[in-house]
Amino acid sequence: MNTEIKKYNEQFEKGEREICNLLAKLIDKELKEAESKIWHAHPVWFIEGNPIVGYSKQKAGIRLMFWSGADFEEEGLNLRGKKFKDASIFYNDHSEIKSSDLNRWLKKSKEIQWDYKNIVKRKGVLEKLK
Repeated sequence: MNTEIKKYNEQFEKGEREICNLLAKLIDKELKEAESKIWHAHPVWFIEGNPIVGYSKQKAGIRLMFWSGADFEEEGLNLRGKKFKDASIFYNDHSEIKSSDLNRWLKKSKEIQWDYKNIVKRKGVLEKLK
């Protein structure tokens, strides 16, 4: 696990820390080619500079967000962004994380990507990469 991400996870209480550590472990295992770092104050994984997946603590729990998740056609990713193509799920206990679902979403995150890397250059217009 990336040392910055490990430090990020350690700031939380036990239950939240367990969720974050499990998410990081499963994401690292599936997205071996991805670069991970703290970006905009939370852990994010990138493929070729494009943000793919990340998580953060919010009032509703730990939010796992896929930047292109709205196109995954997955019921579990039911919190969709209004402006972009993101989709999320919230966790309040590590037992809620279904590794089979997460692995399927991570596989889709490699296959279905919108170009967030160049969104500023394109003045907020998203283009599909894959």
